[in-house]
Amino acid sequence: MLDESLLDAPEALAGADRFGLLRAVAESGARVRTAVRSAAEAGIAELTPDGRPRAVLVAGPGPAAAGVADLLRALSGGSCPVSLLQPTGVAPVPGALRWTLPGWAGPLDLLLLAGPDAADPGLAELVEQAYRRGCAVVAVTPAGGPLADAIIQARGLAVPLATTAYDAEFDLEGAPPAAPGTLWSVLIPLLALADRIGLISAPPDALGSLADRLDQVAERCGPAIPTYTNPGKTLAADLADALPLIWTEGPLAGAVGRHFATELAGLAGRPALAAELPEALLTHRTLLAGALAAGADPDDFFRDRVEQPPALHARIVLLRERAPDALSATRAAQQLADERDTPLSALEPGTGSDLERAAELLAIADFGAVYLALAGTE
Repeated sequence: MLDESLLDAPEALAGADRFGLLRAVAESGARVRTAVRSAAEAGIAELTPDGRPRAVLVAGPGPAAAGVADLLRALSGGSCPVSLLQPTGVAPVPGALRWTLPGWAGPLDLLLLAGPDAADPGLAELVEQAYRRGCAVVAVTPAGGPLADAIIQARGLAVPLATTAYDAEFDLEGAPPAAPGTLWSVLIPLLALADRIGLISAPPDALGSLADRLDQVAERCGPAIPTYTNPGKTLAADLADALPLIWTEGPLAGAVGRHFATELAGLAGRPALAAELPEALLTHRTLLAGALAAGADPDDFFRDRVEQPPALHARIVLLRERAPDALSATRAAQQLADERDTPLSALEPGTGSDLERAAELLAIADFGAVYLALAGTE
């Protein structure tokens, strides 16, 4: 359940924010600028690569690595294969995870490490594998740690991880898997690198515009802005007592949708299903007619409204990266929602580069997940 009155009570929100979630997401723009400086100081701008790698491999614990791989894949437009290396291990804790390079990996390939834990032995072993195979290695990890030392010994490049004073609050028991801004700390130096190797276009001025867009979203979604004009709070209110079906159109929106589903689970403890249009119209059609449909399980007059929460019903969250055109499945999505009497929320960024539009969608999704986490009640 969601305490909607809490959404428009900034002091109460601050009191409920044990782990600094709002500060973490609001400072995403500042974190991006710090990460840009870290990349420059590490020498990424001076790199003179021979050309694009044959393939890019991404590895790391937590949701940031998956987000990096997804966004790089979407932004590169298929110009180079980008793959996420899935870890194995008995538990998702430092020291228990191990990664293995695919058998074909070699000197033509690039390994990118999202290493927020400076002493992860599994990533250090992966660096040794890459060194033996001749893979180029770049990592974003805290400076001066064992992982950074292993990268340097393997003749790779270690970029210091951009952090804030609030990141320490996520070391407490019961904290979410990662701060909302961690993705930006890891992603930005790797975007700068991808620009240098010709994988995408992300020069320093473009990254500066990305940071500005994040600041603009933070102003629109701040805790003092009322729900009716606040896209982050509106999204959270829409998802109260709902199972979000996140439908996306376009590769960037697809990456954001999967990130949003991860954030809803990790921050707000809410299940969500993400699917891309037009396939979502088929794969989720039954959900809109079954027990989770809006018209299913009509309200029981004898239900205890204090002790028993309302039934969970599906709600579509449509993420688009640009306005729909003649080939868009948006009209079919709206038609199906209307036929099944299913509510639909739509998010579409303003104009700008691919980076800016992706940043706006990501930021609103993060704010929505954070508000849902803070205003949620048992």
